[in-house]
Amino acid sequence: MFRIRPVYTSLMALALICPATGHAAGRHFVFGTQIKPSPDITAVNTAASYGFGTGFGFEGEAPVLEANSVGGRPFFFSFDAPEGNYRVTVTLGSDEAATTTVKAELRRLMIENAESPAGGAVIQTSIVNVRTPNLPEGGQVRLKAPRESEAEARAWDNRITLEFDGQNPSVREITVEPVDVPTVYLLGDSTVCDQSGEPYAAWGQMLPRFFKPAVAIANHAESGETVSASNSRYRFRKILSLIRPGDVFIVQFGHNDMKEMKTDPDAPQKYKAGLIDWVKQVQARGAQAVIVTSMNRHSFANGTVTDSLAPYPQLAREAAIETGAALIDLNAKSKILYETLGEQGSLALFEHNADGSQRDATHQSPYGAYELAKLIAQGLRDAHLPVADQLIDDLPVFDPAHPDAESSYKVPPSATLAAAKPFGN
Repeated sequence: MFRIRPVYTSLMALALICPATGHAAGRHFVFGTQIKPSPDITAVNTAASYGFGTGFGFEGEAPVLEANSVGGRPFFFSFDAPEGNYRVTVTLGSDEAATTTVKAELRRLMIENAESPAGGAVIQTSIVNVRTPNLPEGGQVRLKAPRESEAEARAWDNRITLEFDGQNPSVREITVEPVDVPTVYLLGDSTVCDQSGEPYAAWGQMLPRFFKPAVAIANHAESGETVSASNSRYRFRKILSLIRPGDVFIVQFGHNDMKEMKTDPDAPQKYKAGLIDWVKQVQARGAQAVIVTSMNRHSFANGTVTDSLAPYPQLAREAAIETGAALIDLNAKSKILYETLGEQGSLALFEHNADGSQRDATHQSPYGAYELAKLIAQGLRDAHLPVADQLIDDLPVFDPAHPDAESSYKVPPSATLAAAKPFGN
């Protein structure tokens, strides 16, 4: 399992800043026992653990180094990188045939089951976003301790961590370069965030899989959050400090917000007003805002999904209409998805243990998160947003009335297991 680490500021990360430009410099790692260092490459010829002195290395169980590759078992490789977006190009392969899936940071799905022949290689490129809690005007995002500051530290530290999974997962080279690309900022709760470990997942960490390497996905969602909490913890402030013309802001809240009605009868209207305020601020920055209604819980009666979120999906729809924001009605689409699969069949979309004796009616399984991410991608298309032009070419139209079978989901699980259940329900 991946070890827990605290959020920190690395001096090595500062060394990656190019003095002439003030921007991050690139890196080129080449793996193998026969690799020699040069001015153009960083030779990784031992399975050394990540160190503050070098600013790169393996984390967790060490993989096997061969002459010109590293792998053989699931592994993690980390390297320092200041806040920003990076084009990460991996040359996958080894002496043996391999099928490699690459995830970044907190299990963000970047590359799915890339096959390389024995002795060969396949080259794949992704965009990885790095962020820290620091705010430009001073202060920091108020991370939840110890959840975010330790178990989820990879989401906030100034390094990139790549996870390699699959059958004989192997890599020969990694090239990293800073890039200036449009960024899609996500803000939401546990059904959106980068869930840190199996068997949980959320649609936000699956979304990078469906974009070409021309767009960054910056997932600022966090388990247990509401609109009001994301303000008080400065999560939205962090996004607003970074967002620029041409970027996209996608927001989905409701599951936790609805609980505020127990103590505040005005909570629903405050929720709507909060969404409207965010959208207006994003639009003032020249960015596109997208409001997503919360997906349904697994709540059935006589074969039909029952509404457990009223009045919040409707308030989100109204906020979109009143601001001109794009709307993805995931609440309506998930109802179709669940009912198509049926009350029993749709349980596979939700977190559950191997024998099904323990299930979660709110949080998704990796398969469920993957299906919901496809609904989000299709929603971007249906809204005719420019960012939809950067969806991968081979992503077919996704109809929730014709979902993928669970058996078609082949993404290998991560080595990291969740230390605790996500906040909220």
